[in-house]
Amino acid sequence: MRNKSVAVLDIRSSEVTAAVGERGVNNTFIIKSKYSCAYDGYADGELLDIDSFNSAVRSVVSDTVAASGERVDRFFIGVPDEFVKTRVAEGVLAFASPARIRKGDIATVRRQSRPRDEGGYSVIDVSPVCYILSDKRRVIDPEGCVTDSLRAKMSWFLGRDAFEECVRNAFRPFPAITSLRLIPSALAQANYLIEPHVRDGCAALLDMGYISSTYSIACGNGLVFSQPFSVGTGHIALLLAEELKIPFEVASQFLPLVNLNAKEKLTSRQEIKHDGKVYGFSTSDLRDIIREGLDGVCEMVEECMQTYSERDMTGKPLYVTGEGIKAIRGTAEHLSNRLVCAVEVIAPRVPYYDKPKFSSLFSLLNAALGER
Repeated sequence: MRNKSVAVLDIRSSEVTAAVGERGVNNTFIIKSKYSCAYDGYADGELLDIDSFNSAVRSVVSDTVAASGERVDRFFIGVPDEFVKTRVAEGVLAFASPARIRKGDIATVRRQSRPRDEGGYSVIDVSPVCYILSDKRRVIDPEGCVTDSLRAKMSWFLGRDAFEECVRNAFRPFPAITSLRLIPSALAQANYLIEPHVRDGCAALLDMGYISSTYSIACGNGLVFSQPFSVGTGHIALLLAEELKIPFEVASQFLPLVNLNAKEKLTSRQEIKHDGKVYGFSTSDLRDIIREGLDGVCEMVEECMQTYSERDMTGKPLYVTGEGIKAIRGTAEHLSNRLVCAVEVIAPRVPYYDKPKFSSLFSLLNAALGER
Protein backbone atom coordinates (compact mmCIF):
# COMPACT_ATOMS: atom_id res chain seq x y z
CA MET A 1 0.00 0.00 0.00
CA ARG A 2 1.00 3.63 -0.29
CA ASN A 3 2.82 4.89 2.77
CA LYS A 4 -0.10 7.16 3.68
CA SER A 5 -2.94 4.61 3.39
CA VAL A 6 -4.30 1.97 5.73
CA ALA A 7 -6.95 -0.74 5.33
CA VAL A 8 -9.33 -1.46 8.21
CA LEU A 9 -12.16 -3.86 9.04
CA ASP A 10 -14.77 -2.54 11.48
CA ILE A 11 -16.86 -5.33 13.03
CA ARG A 12 -20.20 -4.27 14.50
CA SER A 13 -23.00 -6.48 15.84
CA SER A 14 -25.14 -5.88 12.74
CA GLU A 15 -22.67 -5.35 9.89
CA VAL A 16 -19.01 -5.34 8.94
CA THR A 17 -17.32 -2.48 7.08
CA ALA A 18 -14.00 -2.46 5.26
CA ALA A 19 -12.33 0.79 4.25
CA VAL A 20 -9.08 2.10 2.81
CA GLY A 21 -8.21 5.61 3.86
CA GLU A 22 -5.51 8.11 4.66
CA ARG A 23 -5.13 11.22 6.78
CA GLY A 24 -6.56 14.44 5.37
CA VAL A 25 -6.05 18.06 6.34
CA ASN A 26 -6.94 19.23 9.87
CA ASN A 27 -6.85 15.66 11.16
CA THR A 28 -9.72 14.52 8.90
CA PHE A 29 -9.71 11.48 6.62
CA ILE A 30 -9.70 10.73 2.92
CA ILE A 31 -11.70 7.57 2.18
CA LYS A 32 -10.39 5.76 -0.91
CA SER A 33 -12.99 2.99 -0.76
CA LYS A 34 -15.58 1.68 1.71
CA TYR A 35 -18.07 -1.19 1.65
CA SER A 36 -20.45 -2.58 4.28
CA CYS A 37 -22.37 -5.83 4.53
CA ALA A 38 -24.99 -7.02 7.01
CA TYR A 39 -24.56 -10.36 8.77
CA ASP A 40 -26.02 -12.24 11.73
CA GLY A 41 -23.85 -10.47 14.32
CA TYR A 42 -22.61 -11.61 17.73
CA ALA A 43 -23.90 -11.88 21.29
CA ASP A 44 -22.62 -13.19 24.62
CA GLY A 45 -19.09 -13.50 23.28
CA GLU A 46 -20.00 -15.66 20.29
CA LEU A 47 -20.51 -15.09 16.58
CA LEU A 48 -24.10 -16.12 15.88
CA ASP A 49 -23.26 -17.66 12.49
CA ILE A 50 -19.64 -18.11 11.42
CA ASP A 51 -20.57 -18.74 7.77
CA SER A 52 -22.52 -15.47 7.71
CA PHE A 53 -19.52 -13.68 9.22
CA ASN A 54 -17.05 -15.19 6.74
CA SER A 55 -19.24 -14.33 3.77
CA ALA A 56 -19.69 -10.71 4.91
CA VAL A 57 -15.99 -10.16 5.63
CA ARG A 58 -14.87 -11.66 2.32
CA SER A 59 -17.41 -9.58 0.42
CA VAL A 60 -16.41 -6.21 1.90
CA VAL A 61 -12.67 -6.93 1.83
CA SER A 62 -12.78 -8.03 -1.81
CA ASP A 63 -14.85 -5.04 -2.94
CA THR A 64 -12.90 -2.50 -0.90
CA VAL A 65 -9.47 -3.67 -2.01
CA ALA A 66 -10.55 -3.79 -5.66
CA ALA A 67 -12.08 -0.30 -5.51
CA SER A 68 -9.06 1.23 -3.74
CA GLY A 69 -6.75 0.54 -6.67
CA GLU A 70 -3.92 -0.22 -4.24
CA ARG A 71 -1.99 -3.33 -3.33
CA VAL A 72 -3.16 -4.16 0.19
CA ASP A 73 -1.01 -6.47 2.30
CA ARG A 74 -2.11 -5.50 5.82
CA PHE A 75 -5.47 -5.01 7.55
CA PHE A 76 -6.22 -3.45 10.92
CA ILE A 77 -9.10 -5.29 12.61
CA GLY A 78 -11.37 -3.62 15.17
CA VAL A 79 -12.11 -6.22 17.86
CA PRO A 80 -15.51 -5.76 19.60
CA ASP A 81 -15.48 -5.77 23.38
CA GLU A 82 -17.49 -9.01 23.39
CA PHE A 83 -14.19 -10.71 22.48
CA VAL A 84 -11.83 -8.68 24.68
CA LYS A 85 -10.88 -8.71 28.36
CA THR A 86 -9.43 -5.49 29.83
CA ARG A 87 -6.86 -5.82 32.61
CA VAL A 88 -5.17 -2.94 34.47
CA ALA A 89 -1.72 -3.79 35.86
CA GLU A 90 1.30 -1.94 37.23
CA GLY A 91 5.08 -2.19 36.86
CA VAL A 92 7.82 -0.40 38.79
CA LEU A 93 11.37 0.50 37.81
CA ALA A 94 13.82 1.96 40.38
CA PHE A 95 17.15 3.72 39.76
CA ALA A 96 20.17 4.07 42.07
CA SER A 97 20.07 7.84 41.55
CA PRO A 98 17.91 10.29 39.60
CA ALA A 99 18.06 9.46 35.88
CA ARG A 100 16.57 10.72 32.67
CA ILE A 101 13.91 8.32 31.36
CA ARG A 102 14.66 6.72 27.99
CA LYS A 103 12.49 4.73 25.61
CA GLY A 104 14.13 1.52 26.81
CA ASP A 105 13.11 2.26 30.41
CA ILE A 106 9.50 2.76 29.32
CA ALA A 107 9.55 -0.56 27.44
CA THR A 108 11.03 -2.32 30.48
CA VAL A 109 8.48 -1.08 33.00
CA ARG A 110 5.70 -1.86 30.53
CA ARG A 111 6.91 -5.46 30.19
CA GLN A 112 6.99 -5.78 33.96
CA SER A 113 3.29 -4.93 34.13
CA ARG A 114 2.22 -7.52 31.55
CA PRO A 115 -0.43 -9.90 32.91
CA ARG A 116 -0.43 -13.58 32.11
CA ASP A 117 -2.45 -14.84 29.18
CA GLU A 118 -5.72 -16.31 30.38
CA GLY A 119 -7.29 -19.52 29.16
CA GLY A 120 -8.40 -18.95 25.57
CA TYR A 121 -7.24 -15.30 25.59
CA SER A 122 -3.95 -13.69 24.52
CA VAL A 123 -2.59 -10.14 24.71
CA ILE A 124 -3.44 -8.12 21.60
CA ASP A 125 -2.70 -4.56 22.77
CA VAL A 126 -1.46 -2.36 25.61
CA SER A 127 -1.91 1.34 26.32
CA PRO A 128 -0.84 3.55 29.25
CA VAL A 129 -3.27 4.89 31.79
CA CYS A 130 -0.41 6.95 33.24
CA TYR A 131 3.20 6.87 34.40
CA ILE A 132 4.02 8.05 37.93
CA LEU A 133 7.36 9.67 38.79
CA SER A 134 9.07 9.65 42.19
CA ASP A 135 7.67 13.12 42.99
CA LYS A 136 4.14 11.70 42.45
CA ARG A 137 3.63 13.52 39.15
CA ARG A 138 1.42 11.63 36.68
CA VAL A 139 2.39 11.86 33.01
CA ILE A 140 1.32 10.14 29.80
CA ASP A 141 4.79 10.22 28.21
CA PRO A 142 7.68 10.11 30.74
CA GLU A 143 10.48 10.11 28.16
CA GLY A 144 13.03 12.78 29.10
CA CYS A 145 11.73 13.22 32.66
CA VAL A 146 14.27 13.00 35.52
CA THR A 147 13.27 10.68 38.37
CA ASP A 148 14.67 7.95 40.61
CA SER A 149 11.67 5.64 40.04
CA LEU A 150 9.07 5.04 37.38
CA ARG A 151 5.75 3.35 37.98
CA ALA A 152 3.53 2.40 35.05
CA LYS A 153 -0.21 1.85 35.19
CA MET A 154 -1.14 0.06 31.98
CA SER A 155 -4.29 -1.17 30.27
CA TRP A 156 -3.74 -4.60 28.78
CA PHE A 157 -6.20 -6.06 26.30
CA LEU A 158 -6.59 -9.82 25.91
CA GLY A 159 -8.36 -10.99 22.78
CA ARG A 160 -10.27 -14.22 22.51
CA ASP A 161 -8.20 -16.74 20.56
CA ALA A 162 -11.25 -18.35 18.95
CA PHE A 163 -12.39 -15.00 17.55
CA GLU A 164 -8.95 -14.25 16.13
CA GLU A 165 -8.95 -17.65 14.45
CA CYS A 166 -12.35 -16.89 12.90
CA VAL A 167 -11.01 -13.61 11.52
CA ARG A 168 -7.92 -15.30 10.09
CA ASN A 169 -10.09 -17.96 8.46
CA ALA A 170 -12.23 -15.24 6.87
CA PHE A 171 -9.06 -13.72 5.32
CA ARG A 172 -7.68 -17.00 3.94
CA PRO A 173 -8.98 -16.32 0.39
CA PHE A 174 -6.66 -13.27 0.27
CA PRO A 175 -3.06 -14.56 0.20
CA ALA A 176 -1.73 -11.07 -0.61
CA ILE A 177 -2.93 -9.89 2.83
CA THR A 178 -0.13 -11.25 5.01
CA SER A 179 -0.60 -9.23 8.19
CA LEU A 180 -3.60 -8.71 10.49
CA ARG A 181 -3.30 -6.27 13.39
CA LEU A 182 -5.99 -6.54 16.08
CA ILE A 183 -7.06 -3.30 17.80
CA PRO A 184 -9.61 -3.17 20.67
CA SER A 185 -12.53 -1.14 19.34
CA ALA A 186 -13.46 0.33 22.75
CA LEU A 187 -9.91 1.67 23.23
CA ALA A 188 -9.79 3.16 19.74
CA GLN A 189 -13.12 4.93 20.24
CA ALA A 190 -12.20 6.37 23.64
CA ASN A 191 -8.88 7.76 22.41
CA TYR A 192 -10.35 9.26 19.25
CA LEU A 193 -13.75 10.54 20.36
CA ILE A 194 -12.91 11.93 23.82
CA GLU A 195 -10.47 14.82 24.23
CA PRO A 196 -7.23 14.03 26.14
CA HIS A 197 -7.87 16.58 28.91
CA VAL A 198 -11.26 14.94 29.55
CA ARG A 199 -9.76 11.44 29.64
CA ASP A 200 -7.14 12.59 32.15
CA GLY A 201 -9.91 12.91 34.73
CA CYS A 202 -11.65 9.69 33.59
CA ALA A 203 -14.62 9.61 31.23
CA ALA A 204 -17.49 7.15 30.76
CA LEU A 205 -18.35 6.02 27.24
CA LEU A 206 -21.37 4.00 26.11
CA ASP A 207 -21.19 2.47 22.64
CA MET A 208 -24.83 1.62 21.96
CA GLY A 209 -25.09 -0.98 19.22
CA TYR A 210 -27.72 -3.10 17.51
CA ILE A 211 -27.25 -6.42 19.33
CA SER A 212 -24.33 -5.62 21.62
CA SER A 213 -23.31 -2.50 23.54
CA THR A 214 -20.23 -1.57 25.60
CA TYR A 215 -19.73 0.60 28.67
CA SER A 216 -16.16 1.68 29.36
CA ILE A 217 -14.17 4.09 31.50
CA ALA A 218 -11.32 5.87 29.73
CA CYS A 219 -8.40 7.26 31.70
CA GLY A 220 -5.23 8.69 30.18
CA ASN A 221 -4.60 6.79 26.96
CA GLY A 222 -6.07 3.56 28.30
CA LEU A 223 -9.21 2.00 29.74
CA VAL A 224 -9.57 1.18 33.42
CA PHE A 225 -12.89 -0.61 32.93
CA SER A 226 -14.78 -2.06 30.00
CA GLN A 227 -17.89 -4.22 30.00
CA PRO A 228 -19.92 -5.45 27.03
CA PHE A 229 -23.56 -6.49 27.31
CA SER A 230 -25.73 -8.10 24.67
CA VAL A 231 -28.55 -5.56 24.59
CA GLY A 232 -29.16 -3.00 21.86
CA THR A 233 -31.78 -1.45 19.62
CA GLY A 234 -32.39 -4.79 17.92
CA HIS A 235 -33.75 -6.07 21.24
CA ILE A 236 -36.11 -3.10 21.46
CA ALA A 237 -37.47 -3.96 18.01
CA LEU A 238 -37.86 -7.57 19.15
CA LEU A 239 -39.78 -6.47 22.25
CA LEU A 240 -42.07 -4.37 20.05
CA ALA A 241 -42.63 -7.34 17.73
CA GLU A 242 -43.50 -9.66 20.63
CA GLU A 243 -45.77 -7.21 22.42
CA LEU A 244 -47.71 -6.22 19.30
CA LYS A 245 -47.48 -9.65 17.61
CA ILE A 246 -46.07 -8.23 14.39
CA PRO A 247 -43.13 -9.27 12.16
CA PHE A 248 -39.71 -8.15 13.37
CA GLU A 249 -39.13 -6.26 10.11
CA VAL A 250 -42.28 -4.21 10.74
CA ALA A 251 -41.29 -3.48 14.34
CA SER A 252 -37.88 -2.23 13.17
CA GLN A 253 -39.59 0.23 10.81
CA PHE A 254 -41.65 1.67 13.67
CA LEU A 255 -38.60 2.64 15.76
CA PRO A 256 -37.56 5.78 13.81
CA LEU A 257 -41.19 6.95 13.54
CA VAL A 258 -41.56 7.50 17.28
CA ASN A 259 -40.26 10.59 19.09
CA LEU A 260 -39.99 9.90 22.82
CA ASN A 261 -40.14 13.62 23.60
CA ALA A 262 -43.11 14.53 21.44
CA LYS A 263 -46.59 15.20 22.84
CA GLU A 264 -49.11 14.12 20.22
CA LYS A 265 -52.86 13.90 20.55
CA LEU A 266 -54.24 10.77 22.16
CA THR A 267 -55.66 9.79 18.78
CA SER A 268 -52.23 9.92 17.09
CA ARG A 269 -51.32 6.72 15.22
CA GLN A 270 -48.38 5.38 13.23
CA GLU A 271 -48.92 3.13 10.22
CA ILE A 272 -46.63 1.00 8.08
CA LYS A 273 -47.40 -1.01 4.97
CA HIS A 274 -45.49 -4.28 4.68
CA ASP A 275 -46.05 -7.10 2.20
CA GLY A 276 -49.38 -5.61 1.20
CA LYS A 277 -50.67 -5.38 4.77
CA VAL A 278 -51.14 -2.19 6.80
CA TYR A 279 -49.98 -2.21 10.45
CA GLY A 280 -51.23 0.66 12.62
CA PHE A 281 -50.85 1.36 16.34
CA SER A 282 -51.33 4.17 18.81
CA THR A 283 -48.23 6.37 19.04
CA SER A 284 -48.61 6.35 22.81
CA ASP A 285 -48.57 2.53 22.95
CA LEU A 286 -45.50 2.37 20.70
CA ARG A 287 -43.71 4.93 22.87
CA ASP A 288 -44.45 3.03 26.09
CA ILE A 289 -43.05 -0.24 24.72
CA ILE A 290 -39.96 1.46 23.30
CA ARG A 291 -39.30 3.17 26.62
CA GLU A 292 -39.58 -0.19 28.34
CA GLY A 293 -36.96 -1.55 25.94
CA LEU A 294 -34.63 1.40 26.55
CA ASP A 295 -35.00 0.86 30.28
CA GLY A 296 -33.44 -2.56 29.68
CA VAL A 297 -30.37 -0.83 28.24
CA CYS A 298 -30.33 1.57 31.20
CA GLU A 299 -30.45 -1.31 33.68
CA MET A 300 -27.35 -2.82 32.10
CA VAL A 301 -25.54 0.54 32.19
CA GLU A 302 -26.49 0.96 35.86
CA GLU A 303 -25.00 -2.46 36.62
CA CYS A 304 -21.77 -1.41 34.92
CA MET A 305 -21.69 1.86 36.88
CA GLN A 306 -22.10 -0.04 40.14
CA THR A 307 -19.42 -2.59 39.18
CA TYR A 308 -16.77 0.10 38.64
CA SER A 309 -16.33 1.83 41.99
CA GLU A 310 -12.65 2.80 41.97
CA ARG A 311 -13.36 6.36 40.82
CA ASP A 312 -16.31 8.55 41.70
CA MET A 313 -17.99 9.42 38.37
CA THR A 314 -20.76 11.47 40.01
CA GLY A 315 -21.43 14.69 38.12
CA LYS A 316 -19.52 13.58 35.04
CA PRO A 317 -21.36 13.18 31.73
CA LEU A 318 -21.95 9.88 30.01
CA TYR A 319 -20.64 10.07 26.46
CA VAL A 320 -22.76 7.98 24.09
CA THR A 321 -22.07 6.87 20.53
CA GLY A 322 -22.90 3.99 18.18
CA GLU A 323 -25.73 3.36 15.74
CA GLY A 324 -28.24 2.80 18.56
CA ILE A 325 -28.25 6.32 19.97
CA LYS A 326 -29.89 7.83 16.87
CA ALA A 327 -32.15 4.89 15.99
CA ILE A 328 -34.98 6.29 18.11
CA ARG A 329 -35.57 10.02 18.51
CA GLY A 330 -35.30 11.13 22.12
CA THR A 331 -33.04 8.28 23.23
CA ALA A 332 -30.37 10.57 24.70
CA GLU A 333 -32.91 12.44 26.80
CA HIS A 334 -34.44 9.18 28.03
CA LEU A 335 -31.02 7.85 29.06
CA SER A 336 -30.26 11.11 30.86
CA ASN A 337 -33.51 11.05 32.83
CA ARG A 338 -33.31 7.36 33.65
CA LEU A 339 -29.61 7.35 34.65
CA VAL A 340 -29.79 10.79 36.34
CA CYS A 341 -26.73 12.17 34.58
CA ALA A 342 -25.86 14.41 31.66
CA VAL A 343 -25.66 12.54 28.36
CA GLU A 344 -23.53 13.86 25.51
CA VAL A 345 -23.77 12.25 22.08
CA ILE A 346 -20.38 12.14 20.34
CA ALA A 347 -19.39 11.29 16.77
CA PRO A 348 -16.43 11.68 14.38
CA ARG A 349 -15.50 15.26 13.57
CA VAL A 350 -15.50 14.49 9.87
CA PRO A 351 -17.68 16.12 7.18
CA TYR A 352 -20.45 13.81 5.87
CA TYR A 353 -19.50 11.17 8.48
CA ASP A 354 -20.26 13.15 11.64
CA LYS A 355 -22.78 10.61 12.89
CA PRO A 356 -22.47 8.20 15.85
CA LYS A 357 -22.92 5.15 13.59
CA PHE A 358 -19.53 5.92 12.02
CA SER A 359 -17.69 6.28 15.33
CA SER A 360 -16.10 2.85 15.49
CA LEU A 361 -14.96 2.94 11.85
CA PHE A 362 -13.23 6.32 12.07
CA SER A 363 -11.80 5.55 15.50
CA LEU A 364 -10.23 2.45 14.00
CA LEU A 365 -8.91 4.44 11.03
CA ASN A 366 -7.41 6.97 13.44
CA ALA A 367 -5.69 4.26 15.48
CA ALA A 368 -4.38 2.50 12.36
CA LEU A 369 -3.01 5.73 10.89
CA GLY A 370 -1.38 6.51 14.22
CA GLU A 371 0.53 3.25 14.06
CA ARG A 372 1.28 3.64 10.36
